Amino acid sequence: MSERQPLSEFFWPVTIYMEDTDAGGIVFYANYLKYMERARTECLRALGFDKRFIFTCDSMFVVHSLNVEYKAPAALDDELQVEAHILQLKRTAIVFRQNVWRGEELLCEAQVKIACVDKTRMRPCPIPDAIREKLKSTFID
Repeated sequence: MSERQPLSEFFWPVTIYMEDTDAGGIVFYANYLKYMERARTECLRALGFDKRFIFTCDSMFVVHSLNVEYKAPAALDDELQVEAHILQLKRTAIVFRQNVWRGEELLCEAQVKIACVDKTRMRPCPIPDAIREKLKSTFID
């Protein structure tokens, strides 16, 4: 699960600042989730789907579930790369593998399921065709 395959993955750089660390001087565990959220958002933006596009849709993406394993701590001034790779593209959900790297060292790995929901009813709905097709052609072999 930890091996990198850069041709089909998206990476977002993160620099660790004082505000990211806890009293022990390491990155607070919940901040990794923020970095992963940013990587997913920037991945969609890189594909042409910025927040303005998302806000015009009748649907939105929400985190359905996640599984995270912390391997090693990041610290002040570390330069990280946050990965967003699609493992599964379903009708109403996307499953991402999201790893956080410091150079070649894997610090954190996660699997995040993002559901597409109808904004009014907050019930699952199909991922918009434009997003689905772009994700499929970019990430799915």
